[in-house]
Amino acid sequence: MDKQSPILELKHITKRFGNITANEDVSLEVYQGEILALLGENGSGKTTLMNAIAGIYYPEEGQIFVNGKEVSINSPKDAYDLGIGMIHQHFKLIDVLSAAENIVLGLKDKRRYDLKAAGAKIREICDKYGFDVDPNQKIYNMSVSQKQTVEIVKVLFRGADILILDEPTAVLTPQETEKLFNVLRNMKQDGKSIIIITHKLNEVLEISDRVAILRKGRYICDIKTSEADTQQLTDAMVGHAVTLNIERKVPVDPKDKIIVKNLTVRDSDGVEKLKNINFTARTGEILGIAGISGNGQKELLESIAGLQKIETGSILFVNEDGTEEELVGMDPKKITDMGITLSFVPEDRLGMGLVGNMDLADNMMLRSFRHGHGLFTDRKAPYELAEQVVKELEVNTPSIRTAVRKLSGGNVQKVLVGREIAAAPTVLMTAYAVRGLDINSSYIIYDLVNKQKARGVAVIYVGEDLDVLLELCDRILVLCDGQVSGELDGREADKQQVGLMMTRLGGAEHE
Repeated sequence: MDKQSPILELKHITKRFGNITANEDVSLEVYQGEILALLGENGSGKTTLMNAIAGIYYPEEGQIFVNGKEVSINSPKDAYDLGIGMIHQHFKLIDVLSAAENIVLGLKDKRRYDLKAAGAKIREICDKYGFDVDPNQKIYNMSVSQKQTVEIVKVLFRGADILILDEPTAVLTPQETEKLFNVLRNMKQDGKSIIIITHKLNEVLEISDRVAILRKGRYICDIKTSEADTQQLTDAMVGHAVTLNIERKVPVDPKDKIIVKNLTVRDSDGVEKLKNINFTARTGEILGIAGISGNGQKELLESIAGLQKIETGSILFVNEDGTEEELVGMDPKKITDMGITLSFVPEDRLGMGLVGNMDLADNMMLRSFRHGHGLFTDRKAPYELAEQVVKELEVNTPSIRTAVRKLSGGNVQKVLVGREIAAAPTVLMTAYAVRGLDINSSYIIYDLVNKQKARGVAVIYVGEDLDVLLELCDRILVLCDGQVSGELDGREADKQQVGLMMTRLGGAEHE
């Protein structure tokens, strides 16, 4: 196809959910053999727009053209028939089935019954583009990267020429990301068109040919990647100049605050989640925790917070006078009663951190309701705190009295982080504090975390963006399979080195 003729064209697309307009009058073109990055702040309508192309949502207004012909996409099957396939952020695979079984699942023709022929075609696709998939391997035995590969092969198996990837590198190591990018370049070379939704600007500049930017549901502009830089893309997304700088000052007189010794934790099924963990978190320091999601980060923070049953080991809290308090065996209330203020921003925002049906002010009160007198609790202070958090963190909410479940994920995260920091903790633990946040909001959170460090708080920061970990943290503890793979100085650590340590114990040293 002529490069000047778009393979996919959107004209004046509008999609509403009740009173909320997710996409408004969006027009966009995608050309054959190009990689288009779709950028925008949290809630700008990126995923909604792509879901409209993939047949998951149907727009109220506008037209979609494929190869110059107007089409109506009412289901994912319609999208597949038009050569469009979407790889979602949360994979849609059945764990007990093999790769080949998942790939043919849902097909209506005879191909679904011939796994041998399917396996041969899967290997052919893998050889062509550089994938590494065993058609007979069960999904439950696969890494996150392998599962993603199966999802991509699944849409190629169905004949997709236009592929949409939603946050494809969110949980990949640097090595896995580079491998994925090589595959995408091979697909582009073969004439495939690829749309990537992402927040990672460095990756946008590395992999894409063109960048399209959405803001508050509207199309703003598109820019040739070769003519763009990080600052320009950020300013276009946000609508005003944003300072992209994470200040990292040298810790002032750091002192041991949390000492973890030989910590071992099992889940309710007896599976070992943490094995013989040792480390120290210090005052006025940010200790980063790196690792592929599910390698023990959740259990580690919950153990310190008094939410995990511990098999063996010790967690010591060091008081101002140097005396030590054992936290193992203490629940959160007992830890608070000891005069220790631990603030914890969990990964599960609405399941563990906040109550979805309660409004912002009442969620603030969850932190302080025990300080009320008699039958009554102090409602004024939480209300004022909610107003402060909304203002300082730019929370997008109709009212302080809006139920938290009605907010977007990014705004829920801001409410939770704001509440925990407002508790003036001695130890602050955050699990993926900026997950789902746009770049402007993320830098607000980084600044808040740095202010806690300056106050002398011991900060434990679990993150998935290695670029941020290397820029923000003083020390980085790397977890692999529930064990400590190594500890690095944040100022001297190398991204590739951390990536290797995330995938195998002592990986960096073995290299």
